[in-house]
Amino acid sequence: MIPEQPLQDEMIQVTPELTLHAADERFVSELHQLVLKNRHWLQHSLNWPQFVGSEEDSRQNMLSNRLLHQRGYAKMFLIVQRETLVGVLSFNSIEPLNKAGYIGYWLDEAHQGQGIISRCLEAFMYYYAQQGEVRRFVIKCRVENERSNQVALRNGFTLEGCLKQAEFLNGHYHDQNIYARIMDEVSD
Repeated sequence: MIPEQPLQDEMIQVTPELTLHAADERFVSELHQLVLKNRHWLQHSLNWPQFVGSEEDSRQNMLSNRLLHQRGYAKMFLIVQRETLVGVLSFNSIEPLNKAGYIGYWLDEAHQGQGIISRCLEAFMYYYAQQGEVRRFVIKCRVENERSNQVALRNGFTLEGCLKQAEFLNGHYHDQNIYARIMDEVSD
């Protein structure tokens, strides 16, 4: 068995004040506190915040995400603005053969409405299209999640359809819109 190589601090520069950093243990405490701070409103859109327990649980989650990142099955990036962690942008899963990446994101409630997700999303997609790793970018979001639907539309995604009762959240099944954007390999 070949030993895993340590993951470098993979970073995507979005703007001079905004960067994406690959999941790294040094962010565990700050990420854990950010989730706890935003848990109430996150649970309106995501199922997992209710299960966030100790900081050690967050550390194990981060280590799992690093392993998936290294193996190319998922990519978790932390959104850092002016040295402060403000959210997460990720490929929740990647289909390497199809070069398709399923995008997920969330942002600290106090940092919303500033275009942070849109700027990060564009840089993220460009980065992976340029490397030729992903060409089909997919966002699935609940029909009722207006902000996520607007993020997809603002960033050039096309609504491909509606998946009926595809997401279980807070005890109910919800319809999901599925958006996609194709970006063939791009050059500098």
